Amino acid sequence: MSFFCLVHGAFQGAWCWDLLIPYLEAQGHKTVAMDLPIEDASASLSQFADVVIQALPKTDDDIVLVGHSMAGTVIPLVAEAHKVRQLVFLAALIPYPRISMLDQFSHNLDADSLKSLNYEPKKLNQLKQFHDEPDMFNPVSVGKDFSDEAVLIELFYHDCQPDVMRWALSKSRSQQSMAYIYEVNPLKSLPNVECKYILCTDDRIISPAWSRYAARKRLGVDAIEMPGGHCPHLSRPAQLASVLTN
Repeated sequence: MSFFCLVHGAFQGAWCWDLLIPYLEAQGHKTVAMDLPIEDASASLSQFADVVIQALPKTDDDIVLVGHSMAGTVIPLVAEAHKVRQLVFLAALIPYPRISMLDQFSHNLDADSLKSLNYEPKKLNQLKQFHDEPDMFNPVSVGKDFSDEAVLIELFYHDCQPDVMRWALSKSRSQQSMAYIYEVNPLKSLPNVECKYILCTDDRIISPAWSRYAARKRLGVDAIEMPGGHCPHLSRPAQLASVLTN
């Protein structure tokens, strides 16, 4: 049996795994989830990783790290510091060593958008490799205010049951740390660990086309495709548990 360490994405917390955990534990697996310090504007990716590491068991050698969305930038850092069996990128960003996520998708933004982000472009030859990639973010999500409940419903929870949607909205947290967008990833290379990528075909945040491309190019795997939107741990927990354990 495996030990599933579940790492949440932006605007969420340990609570977001509550519907998934019973399905994993019913199969005999162990689980842990934690709150990342997303309300702290100064929190770095390494600080996020430290919180995850503190939640991990010291002796279990069958640890599966599941990172949703933003947490795709965190779980490789954890795997550098703690032995894990598998990294699972769930509708997630995939970091690139020594490059920020903003560096990766800056070519998709116009000059005014880049200026509003206080972004100073790197030399073209450093980023040229990203120019042929599909857009990372679904166009419907670009420029939206994620503190607006209507936006969260449209982009995060549109395929959730009404009671789950209301519960999720009531638990939403303020995302102040933007390290996952701005911080240059400190890794020299992605860790040499088995990887899995799960994409959602109706994801309104991360573009499925980018997920397919990046899973193959960055991780060397074909993405596993699920129906539905950005948060299958809330909309399809039983199906997600099956994908995670097969």
